[in-house]
Amino acid sequence: MTNTEPQPDLYIPRGTTAGDHYTLDIDPRRAGWDHCSLRIVELEPGGAHTFTTGDSEWIVLPLAGGCTVRTDEDEFQLLGRETVFASVSDFAYVPRDARVQIASGAGGRFALAGAKCERRLPARYGPAPEVPVEERGSGSQLRHVRNFASADAFDCDKLIAVEVVTPGGNWSSYPPHKHDEHRPGEEAELEEIYYFEIDGPHGFGYQRVSPSREGGSDVLAEVRSGDAVLVPDGWHGPSIAQPGHAMYYLNVMAGPGETREWRICFHPAHAEGGYR
Repeated sequence: MTNTEPQPDLYIPRGTTAGDHYTLDIDPRRAGWDHCSLRIVELEPGGAHTFTTGDSEWIVLPLAGGCTVRTDEDEFQLLGRETVFASVSDFAYVPRDARVQIASGAGGRFALAGAKCERRLPARYGPAPEVPVEERGSGSQLRHVRNFASADAFDCDKLIAVEVVTPGGNWSSYPPHKHDEHRPGEEAELEEIYYFEIDGPHGFGYQRVSPSREGGSDVLAEVRSGDAVLVPDGWHGPSIAQPGHAMYYLNVMAGPGETREWRICFHPAHAEGGYR
């Protein structure tokens, strides 16, 4: 029988990694892998947070509210947004080996998506109107994908990050797919973090990760706002939104490949008709 209980090391309920600065703090050591990080910082009106990027590149992405992002050499004003369901947001890329300050006059909540990297690229501003947005799928599989830092939309060394909004009652991350092997031209090896927010105070959704190999990742988690799921390997999907409550998730990915690319393999039992 398949064990469908959430594995504590892969399903991360809101608050379980909170510390002095972050409401969510996932780094490679916490995740038990080598590349991806995700932090969520909440600032009170007039608040500020300073961090060093270390050996990772980072994107500062407003989830709610706007902010100013300052590095040693650059400053970016991010207009942000009211909520993740309201619109696409602008964002800022900051390089490794830098000191960064995030300040917000009105306060807000901000995601820091990171990946260990080798090249030190310049800090840059990502305008919201330039974010490619696609409607993927149809009917009960319709979802809205915001490719703000996909491999072909924004230049990073290793980091890949996108947002997905799934209407209430719909499925996304379907058919189940994986990217846990290096197969040139067919599949890229990528770690992945799902960070969730649900529209409405009592909303929830479900996230499935099933094994692609003996002893692989196996998760069926009921997710709510602020929760995260780690995907070191395995078939991930579907992501299921409760009827009447849209589901948002932020995907953060990175891997060891020399080429930064998103190549996936579909579950053979569910892949008829392609990635809808």
